[in-house]
Amino acid sequence: MSTNQPYIVRFTTQQRVEHLVTMLVFTLLCLTGLPQKFFQAGWAHGLVDLFGGISNTRLIHRISGILLALSTVVHFGNAIASILGKRATMSMVPSRKDFEDSILQLRYYLGMTQHHPHYDRYDYKQKFEYWGLIFGNIIMVATGFILYFPVQATRLIPGQVIPAAKVAHSNEGLMAFFVITIWHIFNAHLNPDVFPFDATIFTGKITRERMLHEHPLELARIEGTVPDVEGHAGSAHPNDPPRQVG
Repeated sequence: MSTNQPYIVRFTTQQRVEHLVTMLVFTLLCLTGLPQKFFQAGWAHGLVDLFGGISNTRLIHRISGILLALSTVVHFGNAIASILGKRATMSMVPSRKDFEDSILQLRYYLGMTQHHPHYDRYDYKQKFEYWGLIFGNIIMVATGFILYFPVQATRLIPGQVIPAAKVAHSNEGLMAFFVITIWHIFNAHLNPDVFPFDATIFTGKITRERMLHEHPLELARIEGTVPDVEGHAGSAHPNDPPRQVG
């Protein structure tokens, strides 16, 4: 990021730490979980040996799963507290505009219109990925605890749920791996708008120029201006002094 450009603080320290924890935990879960799913493959044996054998691999996987569950609870707790305390809005909740934006974006890609969507704090792709992660976490945590404590689980639920949980846990984990490595990696690294790397979630800062291009509606609200017909923040000037948003 160029240091002579105005910037806006887009993510708080807490949000950046949550992302870093999620990233590290997810990586550990993949490295220890996928070898157990594809245990017959040669590369799986190599990863298991790297972690010191199957017992250690399973232990690390379970600890990582517990950390994932705790981080999910903390995330929701902080989000609810921030909304109730009016320090944040429900900007991640999908709305009718997201559906309309997705249709308009598709029409723009197909050359059917010269206008593309003007996004607020989050666009429909970011919301889709976020809620996919949340629901995926819920499935993985629920099925993971069932598999971790199968005897105790069968005291509360039918025994047929155990093999069903195993299939759901395994397949959901594989799907999450593909979503992150294909969808997220493209949007965060390979997308021409941010190539080769979008460091915003790590630094917390984004240039005003990018905000003007990617989130003009939020920028207009921050600066107290009205978006013009092109979706840009009205009277604000690129040479204005840096603005920080908590």
